[in-house]
Amino acid sequence: MTQVMGQEPNRSRISAAELQAIVGRHQAFLRGQAGGMRAMLKLRDLSHMDLSGLDLTDADLSGAKLFGTRLTRANLRQANFYAADLRLANLEGADLRKADLRGACLRGAVLSEAVLADCDLRDGTIMHVRANGDVTPHEFEAIQVSTEMSVATIRAADLSRARVSNAFIMQTDLTDAILRGTKFIRANLTNSNLTGCDLQGADLREANLSGAKLNGANLSGADLGATRFMSADLIGVIMDDATRAVANLTGAVTCRTLGEDGRDLNRMLDDHRQWVDSQGKQGVRADLSGVDLAGQDLSGRTLSAALMHCTMLRGANLSGAILPMADLSLADLRDADLTGADLRGASLERTTLTGARMAGAEIGPVQIQSNQTRLWSANLLRARFDGADLTGADMQRAVMTQASLTGANLSGANLSGASMVNADLSGARCEGINLTDADLTDARTLGAIGLPRR
Repeated sequence: MTQVMGQEPNRSRISAAELQAIVGRHQAFLRGQAGGMRAMLKLRDLSHMDLSGLDLTDADLSGAKLFGTRLTRANLRQANFYAADLRLANLEGADLRKADLRGACLRGAVLSEAVLADCDLRDGTIMHVRANGDVTPHEFEAIQVSTEMSVATIRAADLSRARVSNAFIMQTDLTDAILRGTKFIRANLTNSNLTGCDLQGADLREANLSGAKLNGANLSGADLGATRFMSADLIGVIMDDATRAVANLTGAVTCRTLGEDGRDLNRMLDDHRQWVDSQGKQGVRADLSGVDLAGQDLSGRTLSAALMHCTMLRGANLSGAILPMADLSLADLRDADLTGADLRGASLERTTLTGARMAGAEIGPVQIQSNQTRLWSANLLRARFDGADLTGADMQRAVMTQASLTGANLSGANLSGASMVNADLSGARCEGINLTDADLTDARTLGAIGLPRR
């Protein structure tokens, strides 16, 4: 937002006492009480103030200066931040559902774990600030100003269905963000980190993702018409067949080629078995990171401590495979067969196991020897087990924080001592499940079948 001649608008500094009075009247307004008044903070300077936890639902902060302002856990639903200056603001955990952020500057802002579902982050129009403080569109020409979110930290935020078209989101950390159905048409996302992002159904037409990192990101159903992926890291990216057929991946970094050192898969697995049996004195540790092994038969093979980060294993047969301490983080194991597999102490962080068959799998801790014997838990942080069959699986002490188990079959599974903070068990089958000492803090269990009352 700017005045006609392009100068910074004259924002008057607000005092702590004045802000307290405005917030008090706003609370009365929200409760429908006499004397209540909506918070009108447009074109005010609130830089570096602490507004943490405040309820500013529907507040008008258009054109306000909030440089370095602290808004953590604030309720900002449907608030108006049109063309506001939010550079370096801390909005961690804030609720910005349906907020108007058109033309706002969020450069360097922190929005980790914030909820921005259905918010408007499209470009805005330069406005005319009249002498009486009214803000109206410029009469003579419509000049677009794009929303700026570059160098921001937006980890694990929820931007489902948000409108972010034409925005600048360069060098931004969007790790683990939920971007389902988000509109990124013509957005500039160059060199941004979208590791583990859920981009299902996102509209990325004509978006620029050059140099972006998308390891383990789920692009199923996304619209990738004319999307640019030059030098983007797509190792381990999840795409359905229809999406992959449309995407132009020219210049992108995709999977590694198996056998770059002249060894075929069987030779690599034999060398790894020798490495395991000799405790690293002979053979060669298998590094299959980023390799496409979709549909391969690895049943019963020894892959203990193997490196399989971002490996594509969709539909692979790993039944009875020996995988203790293996690194399967960000791997694609959709529809894979892991029946009876030994995954004790393995890392399945951000791994996609949608529809995987894991009945009887061992995913508990492994005993390791160091100065003193201790147990090493399996890491299932943010793993996606939607629709997976985990019948009778042993998942004792597993770290399952923020894991998604929607519609999974956990009947008879042993989850004693597991950490399931913020896990999603919606629609899961849980008959006969063992949850002794499991931590279900903030877990979503709506619709879970057979889950015992706690």
